[in-house]
Amino acid sequence: MIRIKGMRLSRASEAAAGFIVSLAAGALLSGTGIAGVASFADISLSGALPMPYSSAVLVGEIASCVLSGTVGKNIVKLSAMIIIMIAKLFLEKADDPRTCGIVTAVGIIISGGAVSFLIGDIVYKIGFYVFYGGVAGYTAYSAASAAACVRREGNVDLTEHNGCTYAVLYTVFISALCAVKLPALNAGVIAGSAVTLLAAYYYRSAGGALCGALTVCGAFLASQDAGMTAVVLPAAGFLTGCFSRKRTLYSAGLFVFLCFAFAVLAGMKGDSAALIADTVIGGLLFLALAPKYSDRWITAGSPSAETVASLIKARMDFLSDSIGVIRSETAKVSLLLDREEPAEEISDDRQKSVCDSCYRKCDCWNENRAETERAFTELSGMSEVTKENFPCALADCLRKDELIRAFGAAARERIAGRVMMLRQTDGRKLLAEQLLMTEEMLALAGESVDMRCSEPLSKQIAAKLMRHGLAAEKVAAGYGEGGRIRAELYFSAENAPDSTIRVCDLISDELGIRLENAGQVSALRQVRICLYEPSALMLEVYGASSCADESSESGDTSAVFYDGSGAGYVVLSDGMGSGKEAAVESRMAVRLFRRLICSGADVPSSVRLINSVMLTKSRSELFATLDAVRISPDGSCVTVIKSGAAATLINSGGTLRKISAPTFPIGIYEQSEVYISEYTVASGDMIIMFSDGVCENEYPFIRELLSGGGDLKHIVDEICAKAEVFNPSVRADDVTVIGILVNRR
Repeated sequence: MIRIKGMRLSRASEAAAGFIVSLAAGALLSGTGIAGVASFADISLSGALPMPYSSAVLVGEIASCVLSGTVGKNIVKLSAMIIIMIAKLFLEKADDPRTCGIVTAVGIIISGGAVSFLIGDIVYKIGFYVFYGGVAGYTAYSAASAAACVRREGNVDLTEHNGCTYAVLYTVFISALCAVKLPALNAGVIAGSAVTLLAAYYYRSAGGALCGALTVCGAFLASQDAGMTAVVLPAAGFLTGCFSRKRTLYSAGLFVFLCFAFAVLAGMKGDSAALIADTVIGGLLFLALAPKYSDRWITAGSPSAETVASLIKARMDFLSDSIGVIRSETAKVSLLLDREEPAEEISDDRQKSVCDSCYRKCDCWNENRAETERAFTELSGMSEVTKENFPCALADCLRKDELIRAFGAAARERIAGRVMMLRQTDGRKLLAEQLLMTEEMLALAGESVDMRCSEPLSKQIAAKLMRHGLAAEKVAAGYGEGGRIRAELYFSAENAPDSTIRVCDLISDELGIRLENAGQVSALRQVRICLYEPSALMLEVYGASSCADESSESGDTSAVFYDGSGAGYVVLSDGMGSGKEAAVESRMAVRLFRRLICSGADVPSSVRLINSVMLTKSRSELFATLDAVRISPDGSCVTVIKSGAAATLINSGGTLRKISAPTFPIGIYEQSEVYISEYTVASGDMIIMFSDGVCENEYPFIRELLSGGGDLKHIVDEICAKAEVFNPSVRADDVTVIGILVNRR
């Protein structure tokens, strides 16, 4: 309860901060101009923001107009913002970018048209307000699209068409800032200088020139004087990017000097002093922001092809080594293919050799040849030869016992040959299946990179490790889902660090962010350590188990682990039967599943490979269920994975959902069956997994337990303790119950 309450307070604080910032923005942008008319930046901001913040912009605008006595002058803007706010109250998709743009444009056109009609000037003004509303609507659409992109991706994406969106926003708001009246200073030029310097420092000459040019465009839209003051920024940004030496003070000094030099060369007299003051303040702002800047928050381009190719190669090499480790488990498949061909059936010579020493040979093979051959043919087709099924035509045979022994041996050889032929066929099928799985897993590893690679971050981590005597063969770092930091460290088996905790602590200290490690995974020649920044949600896992009456060891095996992306896995396997033999089966299934997932394999391929291993590991029946739950890195999505497993219960928001799948356990058929389904969860939701020892008769009791509340440990212990009571079977089974509680950190 305390955590939930704290979460609400945190969200309330964020909402209050957003309201205050929106209020200040409305007051600041009120009265600004663009291209000789009133700026539409405040209207577009009101149209792009959600309802509470949109009203805050309106309140700030009204307060500023009242204090400055310009309510009448800004009546069109105020009316348009009121129309926007009213529309957002009644529209279902009020926060959709297209809706924001349309509502903003329509609000301005209606407001402007109404005011023009009242003053009798609608014929001359309506065209202007249509154009004005269209531009403001597009700006609102761009702002809403940018906000949605940040919420979805966790960063500012400047690539492809998104770059145009942000360029429009930057130009409009620089223009609005340039129109803000400050004594002897220009807020737009100050902000533009800081942004241009940041772009030149981190993205070299192209970034400096582009941001400088956009700043000049925005300044000229505000006024000619502001534009002339900022006109030297593109050239200064371009040269600063060319000569930057990765020292912030050097870059800031060079930028200010270049601005002054270009102002003198251009003959700027009265504006040069203002330009120097603005660029100096912009440089100081850059010095304050540069240490906090990270490409984590801004995507300015795709990683180089060399970086991506290097990461893919490292992953594929490690995955192939991991498959090599598992290959030893399937060595018996090749042995099946090396067996000799089954022996042929007894030939006619061997059949008649029994009769060679018999004095009645001539009577049987000359006088009664046809009848004797039919009898021998009948013997050849028998799967088992006994005195009871011996052919009547040979009832008087003197060598009956010898014939029974000879044809009995032939029947056994024939059956053995068929079994071996079946095993050879199955072995070839399994080998083909394994080759296909290997092909699919390697193709998946080389298909795409699931994180945005960052060369500066990778170099920073590699340098930190090197300073502490840890030489990694490959360091690949970047930003995964939600913009969280991820790092993959590859070491040779000889130089692998003794402690993954030390490696995690070193890199966390270097980056100033707490990281967690997914453990160390070893292959034939390499060791991989994956680090990740944890999400706001965490997992609390508790399990309880009991053994069957006749066994001293549970046949169920469970494990909790994290993969390289920070996704959590809870796995439960129930071996066939109970006791030690069942434990061997379930442990093998869990161990192989964990190794394959942590090595980068996908779930379906992993299950198929485990299935083939269990089919070929022993001549006896060997199978186990596989039940797994995967919680996404941000904790909002749960993936349920089942092969012959019992049902899983998800208690989400007071609603209990039962998830079951009619699949067979792994290790029974050549083609494995796996059920995969995704569900949404939130903080406070609970997931219950159990083995076959918990029967469906107990579900009403479990439902009552979950609806009654209580802590995770109490619920799991009660389900496990009552399993035997609700089990109608005379034969007891191993019982394992695992509870998972999703909590906010």
